[in-house]
Amino acid sequence: MKTFLLKNNKVLQIRQGVPNDVTAFIDFVNTCAGQSDFLTFNPGDFGKTAEECNTIEEFLANNKDLYLIGEIDGQIIANLVFRPGKRIKTAHAGEFGITIRKDYWGLGIGQFLIQQLIEWARATNIIRKIDLRVHINNQRGINLYKKMGFQQEGVLKREFCINGIFYDEIIMGLCID
Repeated sequence: MKTFLLKNNKVLQIRQGVPNDVTAFIDFVNTCAGQSDFLTFNPGDFGKTAEECNTIEEFLANNKDLYLIGEIDGQIIANLVFRPGKRIKTAHAGEFGITIRKDYWGLGIGQFLIQQLIEWARATNIIRKIDLRVHINNQRGINLYKKMGFQQEGVLKREFCINGIFYDEIIMGLCID
């Protein structure tokens, strides 16, 4: 577990997710899902009970995946998930997603989570590239990713459909070796 002092003087703890997090995780993602159109999920997409949601168990079952939880005062306020390719030719690269509760935006939490991902990836001696996808209108996210060294590699047309309107998605990547 790592701790970081945030701009609001709260202490952020970042740790690996565990199966016991599933109920709090469901509450967290359902809260966040209604806070931003930049996420790829809606409220209820992860189920409403622990029995319906096996996301954490899936990540923990594969020691090549990374599942980070960000907590403040024992409450989940952020997470980051990373999955590499499953085949030998693609196992060196993977994609991550990050979610932060809206009332904690702008405090540096995303940067701390991504730093942990990059450190972890380097330590694996396997992961050599980290990819992400970001909604074309998520300028705060794009700025953070650029600050962390990610570069735009392409654009996927019409990847999001929100209320009948299509939006593009930017693909970004970071080579870490």
